[in-house]
Amino acid sequence: MKPYVHTVQYYETDKMGITHHSNYIRWMEEARVDFLKQEGLDYAGLEEEGIVSPTIEVNCKYKKSTTFPDTVQITVHVRAFNGVKLFLVYEMKTDDQKTVAEAESVHCFLNKEGKPVRMEKEYPALYNKLRSLVEETA
Repeated sequence: MKPYVHTVQYYETDKMGITHHSNYIRWMEEARVDFLKQEGLDYAGLEEEGIVSPTIEVNCKYKKSTTFPDTVQITVHVRAFNGVKLFLVYEMKTDDQKTVAEAESVHCFLNKEGKPVRMEKEYPALYNKLRSLVEETA
């Protein structure tokens, strides 16, 4: 899986020239959408099928500042999927492989009416695909 690459924009920095912390959360969303697309799970397609996947939790540990116009490579991995919640981890690194942030996000799956989706029963192919993406930890 190739990492998502984001170039820090000038408008993403604060008065000190450092990337504002809120932008890392936006980059996580960009990387998540890209990751799922690479896996054949297009967000727009999921929404057309009647599935929405809101973020219900985010945690980000900032390790090193970035500035305009740094390039940040973001890798995404599925830590867990229990049929109700999808747990993703993100590692953000500079071109010289220095870690700038480590993060996690948690997502659920709802139908258009906002009711939880029983993934295994209602969308078995999607359920199996997401289960197959869970990375084994040693």
